Amino acid sequence: MINMNYSLLIYCVLAASLLALGFAFFFYRSMLHKDEGTDLMKKIARHVREGAMAYLKQQYKVVAIVFVILAVLFAVMSIFDLQNGWVWFAFLTGGFFSGLAGFFGMKTATYASARTANAARQSLNAGLQVAFRSGAVMGLTVVGLALLDVSVWFLVLDHFIGAENHLIIITTTMLTFGMGASTQALFARVGGGIYTKAADVGADLVGKTEYNIPEDDPRNPATIADNVGDNVGDVAGMGADLYESYAGSILATMALGASAFATSAVEGMQLKAVLAPSLIAAVGVLLSLIGIYVVKTKEGAGMTELLKALARGTNTAAILIAVATFGIFALLFGTDTNQWWQVSLSVVVGLMAGVIIGKSTEFYTSQTYKPTQKVSESSKTGPATVIISGLGLGMLSTAIPVATVGVAIILAYLCANGFNIEFTAANLSMGLYGIGIAAVGMLSTLGITLATDAYGPIADNAGGNAEMSGLPAEVRKRTDALDALGNTTAATGKGFAIGSAALTALALLASYIEEIKMALVRMGNDLPNGVEAAKATLIDFMDAYNVNLMNPIVLVGIFIGAMMAFLFCGLTMNAVGRAAQKMVEEVRRQFSTIKGILEGKADPDYARCVEISTKGAQHEMLLPSLLAIIVPVATGLLLGVAGVLGLLIGGLSTGFVLAVFMANSGGAWDNAKKYVEEGNFGGKGSDCHKATIVGDTVGDPFKDTAGPSLNILIKLMSMVSIVMAGLTVTCHLL
Repeated sequence: MINMNYSLLIYCVLAASLLALGFAFFFYRSMLHKDEGTDLMKKIARHVREGAMAYLKQQYKVVAIVFVILAVLFAVMSIFDLQNGWVWFAFLTGGFFSGLAGFFGMKTATYASARTANAARQSLNAGLQVAFRSGAVMGLTVVGLALLDVSVWFLVLDHFIGAENHLIIITTTMLTFGMGASTQALFARVGGGIYTKAADVGADLVGKTEYNIPEDDPRNPATIADNVGDNVGDVAGMGADLYESYAGSILATMALGASAFATSAVEGMQLKAVLAPSLIAAVGVLLSLIGIYVVKTKEGAGMTELLKALARGTNTAAILIAVATFGIFALLFGTDTNQWWQVSLSVVVGLMAGVIIGKSTEFYTSQTYKPTQKVSESSKTGPATVIISGLGLGMLSTAIPVATVGVAIILAYLCANGFNIEFTAANLSMGLYGIGIAAVGMLSTLGITLATDAYGPIADNAGGNAEMSGLPAEVRKRTDALDALGNTTAATGKGFAIGSAALTALALLASYIEEIKMALVRMGNDLPNGVEAAKATLIDFMDAYNVNLMNPIVLVGIFIGAMMAFLFCGLTMNAVGRAAQKMVEEVRRQFSTIKGILEGKADPDYARCVEISTKGAQHEMLLPSLLAIIVPVATGLLLGVAGVLGLLIGGLSTGFVLAVFMANSGGAWDNAKKYVEEGNFGGKGSDCHKATIVGDTVGDPFKDTAGPSLNILIKLMSMVSIVMAGLTVTCHLL
């Protein structure tokens, strides 16, 4: 076995994070050197940029208050030995870096939209390059900041914590900065989603269906708010979302590695198992950069060619990381046993699951395939059949992702424990580590997969800029092609994020058990049946707390978790509805009271629409976001450990399926409208077009507010449960 110094390994992770941030800055500066176009294009881009920054500043003020309150609570808990003293600060850093990732991504997007539109005046490939490289800033910033946070925290805690089980203490402590990232991500996703969909619905329902004016027409008062919303919801919100997914998968797997290899007789094996997830992610940074540079297309390319261009980049990175993983584990675990290639197979399983979920999402949501085309065809009989068709498609589309994740869980579990089906403590620990490492594998090339996702809103804003600036029809055709591609990549990205959330949340379930054990150790207590907490296995734990489906407390917890998914979606959907209603009324008011607005002789009051979206988002985001924190705490206090585990299981299973359904229905409705706008079934302005606009309007909060927020919800509930484990145990020991 090759003897490697762990400090060198963690410094390699730190170097990879700096490399990612360096290339992100390089792509950002390269984008800024591109020409922004005409004075009118610059003016429109400036309005969008100022609106987006103003909203984000206001949102961060609200979130900061919540973070300070929670940090004080964690500090008080540490005084009473309900948590260790590092938790409050780790929580704040997780939220800070999550917000920072979203801020950098949004700043880049608001500068890139006009430059993408201007590049499209030259060629389709030029527009694709600007939009995609700008999206890569988001991808590289997210992975760079996450790996920076992980590596620095590991070095700091390793220096200060010297207990016998210090790796278990370190990894469970680091999970708390995952809660900070998840909390910030949920506020960003919910608030941004409400903002963007209120503006989008208002712009579409009044402008396109009532007055027959094109999308992004400057005469529409909600146009600027709509473009601002694309940035605060689909860029800043998405960046914070995937930051916490990426960090959460690494942190959960590190904790599982510390537990699975705690009794290993091989010197340094536990440490290497802990560092393996971050090393895979570090190598993924390098391979993502290779993938980014192979994305390009030819002038005149259609949707199929554009999809192939992006797939070429993501597939290249995925294949390379699959090969590299075997080398990483051979160096870490040695080749004396089969463990190195068995755990490597778990990573490959995660990668394959991600590819299958992505392809499934593309099949059900892209207008190049039959399912979405059939939704378009249903518009012949009106909006009702469009709604029915889209709902049915979304329900059917859950089968492949659920089956894929199910198979991936079983295969990752079996690969890691040497295909041993015997249910023992050792096999269970190794199998869970395999599931965690599969989640890391699925997200290992996030640098490029997130670039394809962030590309979408940039292309969308570029199309809006081209429309409002009055650029030639040929340019608008190119930006439409880029935008249509962005709708598909955004839907694929959401499916990818939801799939990874399912694997990560399962790993967090096991991490919750480890945190309960650590809480008992801190308080000098053992498991209820007298087994020493520090040495208890997962099977001991489940026996002690009667964690099985015949326990009514577990069943009640499962029902509460399932209810949380629907309650959360109901709150966010209604929030969008209320904000959109105000927007519709305002747009109608301006059309009827501002003389000359439809003739282009008078300017709409864009600022008023921006204000409505901002206030609506700030007011409506608090309740659903706070519920995700309050319910796990209340469940722990009332139902104890068994109830919390039930809650997390119910939330995970129901939330995952519901998120896939909502994301795919919304994506299909959106692209069904695009398919009609391409000239099918009567084209723009036809009755079919108006019917698909209604479907798209219903799908907006499905795919951009409630659906993508669910994957944060299921992980945040897990993170909250982990951080509050000490309080849960104390309450039921008194």
